[in-house]
Amino acid sequence: MTYSRRQVLCSAAAALAIPATTVSTAIAREPIQRTGPSRLKLALAAYSFRQYFSYMKGKKKQPQSDGPAMDMEGFLQYCADHGCDGAELTSYFFRNDPDRDYFLDLKRSAFLKGLAISGTAIGNNFTVGRGERLESEIAAAKQWIDHAAVLGAPHIRFFAGTGAQIEKEPARIDEAIEALEQCAEHAANHGIMLGVENHGNLTSDQMLTIMQRVSSPWVGMNLDTGNFFSDDPYGDLEKCVGYAVNVQVKVVMRSPDRTKSPADLKRIAAILRDGGYQGFVNLEYEEEQPYEHVPQALDELRQAIA
Repeated sequence: MTYSRRQVLCSAAAALAIPATTVSTAIAREPIQRTGPSRLKLALAAYSFRQYFSYMKGKKKQPQSDGPAMDMEGFLQYCADHGCDGAELTSYFFRNDPDRDYFLDLKRSAFLKGLAISGTAIGNNFTVGRGERLESEIAAAKQWIDHAAVLGAPHIRFFAGTGAQIEKEPARIDEAIEALEQCAEHAANHGIMLGVENHGNLTSDQMLTIMQRVSSPWVGMNLDTGNFFSDDPYGDLEKCVGYAVNVQVKVVMRSPDRTKSPADLKRIAAILRDGGYQGFVNLEYEEEQPYEHVPQALDELRQAIA
């Protein structure tokens, strides 16, 4: 098997990120080996319209009134109307106590609209420390794996935890990796990929450490282009793209002091292509007035990945 220059660089950077105590006892996991050219497919994340859904993490809420209210069926129709290949159905916005029939109806609706369900997303935290809360987080994550299997979602966005918790207590990364391994074993039985997002101020080195140390081939990275708050976020993306199993694109980048600047979508697309990424590129719009701005953002992203 041959490796690209970028894959070799990713592997080397990740090996440097692994604590010395782990190198002697574990073999670093290589970036994902893909064959053929990069293939990028356009999708939209439901989180882009978070203000307009009637539910938030199982609780009823009042949708924002400056645009039409939306439910998950309406979101699927929006994706179809705007020429998306896929739809990412963020779990936060499903109705309260969704059952099997609810998920199957959404699966059927997506199919009839010619849409793939690119994945779903949950908001777990595996850096809370050992004990009842961590066990509860793991149990809830496994339940959502079961839901995703019924929905037909091939990928679930996971969080590992926060960089601050890991910096304060380094053992938290070990606990997060153990939790991910437990969930990955459950996900493998359903054929579902788990994508760990660079969320919670996790650095690229911390993400690479997690990717290198999790042994399951059912775990990769949910690469969020707007979540590296560093002096070189594009460089961070280049370091991590070899482990990406799902991509979420923001229209802005942020510096360490959170100053915003427009994202260079063409540069991001080039990073994905150079890294050999194959899969969905989900627009996750987090700015104001999504009804006004998402169509243009989708067009710009479509042109960038074409």
